[in-house]
Amino acid sequence: MSAGRRLRVLVVAPERHPLRQPHAGGLEAVVWNRVRWLRRRGHHVDLCAAEGSDFLSSSTDLHLPSPRWHHDRDASDTENPAGHRRRMSDAFARVRERISDPLDRVDVVDNHSLHGDPILWSRDAGVPVLTTLHTPPLPDMVQAARSLPASAPHRFLAVSQYTARAWSAEGVDAFVFPNGVDSAQWQRGQGGDDWVWFGRIVPEKAPHLAIRAARLAGARLRIAGRIGDREYFAREVEPLLGDGIDYVGPLRQPELCALVGASAVALVTPVWSEPFGLVLAETLMTGTPVVAFDAGGAREVLAGLPGCSVVPAGDVVALSQAARALARDSASSVLRDRVRAAAAARHSLSRRHREVERVLAVAAQSPVLMSDETRAVEAVGA
Repeated sequence: MSAGRRLRVLVVAPERHPLRQPHAGGLEAVVWNRVRWLRRRGHHVDLCAAEGSDFLSSSTDLHLPSPRWHHDRDASDTENPAGHRRRMSDAFARVRERISDPLDRVDVVDNHSLHGDPILWSRDAGVPVLTTLHTPPLPDMVQAARSLPASAPHRFLAVSQYTARAWSAEGVDAFVFPNGVDSAQWQRGQGGDDWVWFGRIVPEKAPHLAIRAARLAGARLRIAGRIGDREYFAREVEPLLGDGIDYVGPLRQPELCALVGASAVALVTPVWSEPFGLVLAETLMTGTPVVAFDAGGAREVLAGLPGCSVVPAGDVVALSQAARALARDSASSVLRDRVRAAAAARHSLSRRHREVERVLAVAAQSPVLMSDETRAVEAVGA
């Protein structure tokens, strides 16, 4: 970024959960850290997010409606209640009107929403938009992307090569820009005897398979995270608790780091096309080894790093055996130092944020985001 250049950035977050600790998931953690870092760098950052989020101004124009469920048992991380899409469209229309006003014009929109509307602001309001693709292709976003003229000041980033390929198959091309982890927050731990699983407790993350793997090895397992699907938890997870398998609930980042860093090995068990898997990088930053199912971008995130093993998705026996092998050596300070150092070299958040600052600056300077400078940043994901 050019010296002294300060940007006015509108960060658009997913609206399902407020941006605050304990984070609802990896996506919320990524966006929360983005806002925090850009503000520390001196940029003027407005946040468009769910009510109750940190960093949210008192201006209700930028407040997004979270899903309103009639009963807690109906709450879902993937579905929306009736009428939610209309409420979101109304909210996004207010934001578009605001940024179209010359007095409230922003330099660039840093978009992490899972809706198509903010993508179209580059066409309808003429504002540069940088959209990060955090998920497999979503129909609403694909349709919006296909509606953009070539002249629209818009560019897509994807959190992994795997995710970029999935979107490319739908006609949406993206630069690869992996997520990062704050090494100051995720500190090296001393290890321990227990195994750990953490993340959103939903069927596609399959913590029940981690429990079965721990049982096979006779290991104790601690599970941390927000229950995103209550029926799944009651049916598949809760009956397996006890006798060395403990659910400790959702934890704020410092407590979560302490838990992971005091573990012998972490199990990561996606049974869906995980775009990145932030828990992988977070775990390695503590020096704790990881064994993961080969799903989505997991192999890409772990490739070549020490203290890692990838096994076929859904194979509980292979998961258990690999975890037991990694756990045997996890108390070694030499190994834990190597694991953390390699993770910091590849997944450091400070490196990622310096590069995204550069991309945002390029976006703000020119309506045409495909440039030699922007292409050079793609090397971050190589």
